[in-house]
Amino acid sequence: MRKTFLALISLLIISTLLISGCTTSSRDQELRAIIESEGLTGDPSIGRDLPEISDPLPQLGMMLFYTKALSAAQDAACVSCHHPSLGGGDGLPMSIGVDADVPELLGPGRTHVSGPLVPRNAPTTFNSGMWDAFMFHDGRVESKGKTPGANGADGYGIRTPDRPWGYPDPDAGANLVVAQARFPVTAEDEMRGFDFGTGHGNTLEVRDETTRELLAAILGGYGYGEGILEQNEWLAEFQKAFESDADAETLVTFENIVHAIGEYERSQIFVDTPWRAYVQGDNDAISESAKRGAILFYTSDEEGGANCSFCHSGDFFTDEDFHVIAIPQIGRGKESGTYGDDDWGRYLETQDPDDKHAFRTPTLLNAEVTGPYGHDGAYESLEMVVRHKMDVVTALNNYDFTMLSPDIRTHNAETYTQAALEQLKENRRNDITTIEDLFLSDQDVEDIVNFMLTLTDPCTQDRNCLAPWIPGETTPNPDGLQLEAVDEDGNPL
Repeated sequence: MRKTFLALISLLIISTLLISGCTTSSRDQELRAIIESEGLTGDPSIGRDLPEISDPLPQLGMMLFYTKALSAAQDAACVSCHHPSLGGGDGLPMSIGVDADVPELLGPGRTHVSGPLVPRNAPTTFNSGMWDAFMFHDGRVESKGKTPGANGADGYGIRTPDRPWGYPDPDAGANLVVAQARFPVTAEDEMRGFDFGTGHGNTLEVRDETTRELLAAILGGYGYGEGILEQNEWLAEFQKAFESDADAETLVTFENIVHAIGEYERSQIFVDTPWRAYVQGDNDAISESAKRGAILFYTSDEEGGANCSFCHSGDFFTDEDFHVIAIPQIGRGKESGTYGDDDWGRYLETQDPDDKHAFRTPTLLNAEVTGPYGHDGAYESLEMVVRHKMDVVTALNNYDFTMLSPDIRTHNAETYTQAALEQLKENRRNDITTIEDLFLSDQDVEDIVNFMLTLTDPCTQDRNCLAPWIPGETTPNPDGLQLEAVDEDGNPL
């Protein structure tokens, strides 16, 4: 009797294991069929011409990225809003560029007497060399060709705010990343400041170009910039990086400055994710919850899925397009609406009414480390974003503006958020692509979030792994103005 009982127990255990194995196998089969139909490789860097951080130009770019000499008051650097240890951003809803209370303090705890001056969340610099169509939340830097894999370097030109809508900018530079690097130094709230004397140009374009020329002259130590830096060893670094013995006026130009910065940013390639390992054949690389989440992610809402991949498509997890999803509108806004404190997003570029409150689809690679989320950082967690997508009205009704830091402006926030919601509803009525309400369980939400966590390259969470992109003891400091970043506890970043 006892032997019979033990045999039955053994048979039950074996059957359970077989059933479990069959279930797992069928889920993997379903997911691999999706991967094949989507044409995924797991690696968006394949076929791209991207630099290594050890190359001379990215090394020069890193020095420039960290120097405060590119800000008018020498109190901010590119890294002030885009530190590798902070996910290539700053960990804040909206950035604080110039005039920070403690310039070296980056991330949470960084303050300004008037609150965040920059009206939008800092996009991550990670994997920036994989954008092929647009840069910035509103796409104001745009590749005219949008050739896949080219990062804008396809010969069709790049449009920037320095030129009228629709026209390529002959000074844009080699690619989209270089083109976008031209603009933080001219933005008053980011790096330029509000009192930078740059001559008497009577147009924004003239003023911006004068700012750029003066910054180059300061680093080169020539013309109006001669002698402004007490320590100046930049020429030697430019000569080394560009392999040239030319003089400062020839070599230390704004075009070369942003080219080097762009190459540093493009070297930040973080795509070695668990999802990549799974796509490339390792069934054990992600959890069963993440696999369920992936199936929901790629399945249409008509078939009971979440339809996330409709916008977050491809190996880079973005369609590089613009959509109205009615993220709560907080902060100073960007010169929109009656009082100038709303943010109309893509509309500011296109003047198309359907584009009001539309913003670029972000990549989900490394999303775990690039929060807060939304064009203005209104959401603290990935779960909050997923639940917003499920039911926008409920999410906005439940949004607690009082949870925000008291230095973030919320005057008119509810009014502008409601306006974004009305635009979303209007776009739905007109069959313009946007998000639709979903019926997902709490387990579904957890599974989708767990899938999104598999899109994180572990290097982005490891200070030692990130060290090549952060100046070390042997990194030259050509002007003595390298920003020595610390967190709110005083620990080096």
